[in-house]
Amino acid sequence: MKKVVVASSNPVKLKAVQNGFQRMFPDEQFDYHAVSANSGVSDQPLTDAETLAGACQRVENARAQTPGADFWVGLEGGVEDLGGEMTAFAWVALRSNERRGKARTGAFSLPPKVAELVRQGVELGKADDLVFGRTDSKRENGAIGLLTGDVIERADLYEHAVILALVGFRNPELYP
Repeated sequence: MKKVVVASSNPVKLKAVQNGFQRMFPDEQFDYHAVSANSGVSDQPLTDAETLAGACQRVENARAQTPGADFWVGLEGGVEDLGGEMTAFAWVALRSNERRGKARTGAFSLPPKVAELVRQGVELGKADDLVFGRTDSKRENGAIGLLTGDVIERADLYEHAVILALVGFRNPELYP
C-alpha cells in the first residue's frame, strides 16, 4: 500500500486528495496521512504566483516531516485581483521521489462584499463566513459551495486539480 501525505489537516483537502488518487488509480490502495505543513506564504495568498509557491512549499515541508512516504501533496487556495474583479482558485502540487506534478483549479469571481473584506486583509474563508453568516466554511463547502448552492463544493473543485496534477504519474512514458 502506498503512503500519501497531505500537507493539511483540512478535511476538504484530504477528501479531494483521496478522491483524486482513487479516480486516477482505481486498482491501487493508498494510506493517507494528514500533516500540518507551513506554506511559507501569507495566510491569504493574493496572487497566482504566491498561491503556487504556497502549495509547493507545503509539499517540501511535508516531505521533510515524513520522508518515508510515496507521495506528498500540497493544496493552497488563493485569490487575485484582476482590475477590480477578484477571483478565487487553488493550486495543487504533488511529488514522489522521482516525479512532480502541479495543476490549478478553475477560477471564479468573488462577490464584491467578499472581495472588499479580502482587500482589507481578511482571509477568504473568514470573509465568506462574515458575508454568508457561516462558521468555518473553508472546512466544508467553501466559497464555491456557498456561491453555487453546493452544485460544486470546495472538495470537488480541488479534486479536479489533484487529478490533473497526477497526469504525469499515470502516463510516465509521456512525461520523462
